[in-house]
Amino acid sequence: MLDDWGLRRGGGRGEAVTALFVGESGTGKTMAAEVVAGALGVDLYVIDLSTVVDKYIGETEKNLERIFVGAEGLNAVLFFDEADALFGKRSEVSDARDRYANVEVAYLLQRIESFDGVAILATNLAANIDDAFRRRLSVLAEFARPDAEQRLALWRRMLAGVPLAADVDLAFCAKAFGLAGGDIRNAAVTAAYLGAAAGTVGMREVIAAVGLEYRKLGRLCLADEFGPYLDLLPR
Repeated sequence: MLDDWGLRRGGGRGEAVTALFVGESGTGKTMAAEVVAGALGVDLYVIDLSTVVDKYIGETEKNLERIFVGAEGLNAVLFFDEADALFGKRSEVSDARDRYANVEVAYLLQRIESFDGVAILATNLAANIDDAFRRRLSVLAEFARPDAEQRLALWRRMLAGVPLAADVDLAFCAKAFGLAGGDIRNAAVTAAYLGAAAGTVGMREVIAAVGLEYRKLGRLCLADEFGPYLDLLPR
């Protein structure tokens, strides 16, 4: 299509497919990147920022260049999690640190432009992504929190292999607790641990697990949400 219809870009620019996955933590951005790589039959290269970002000037760009070249050579999908840390907005230059931070973003803009492959950026802070990257995006996919029906499907899927007691009401959990998919998975695993000794998971373990997840998220366990199961929360 690019050749026959004359749509191939000039100027030595690549033909990258670049996607930005936007959504709250736990909404499935990383899982979706794994699905994309699996559907293409290639590896997913998750960029570890701790091995990329370097305090010495110019070293971060060198590390990124090695990653881009390696991904092109191996036909892999690049996945930048917490992409706003690398692709953040450029700022006005007030000192040397601002200047070099802007140089790093400018390098990424040029490198994405010349990349021949698939690159996926994920963030829960889309407003912090530099506006110039948006023009270079092929796809912008927003990941919303699941609704009650989707949460019920997630609860059932996560606990499909777990022996559940007769009092477990997953429909109530799905309707009452507005958790993201990753949070539901964490609660399901915690409930399984709590019920492992008894060999079964009851509503007490599920409610306790949700309460622990709420605590991690900094949310209060309110009677309006927990309803008749509020007394099952550990004191």
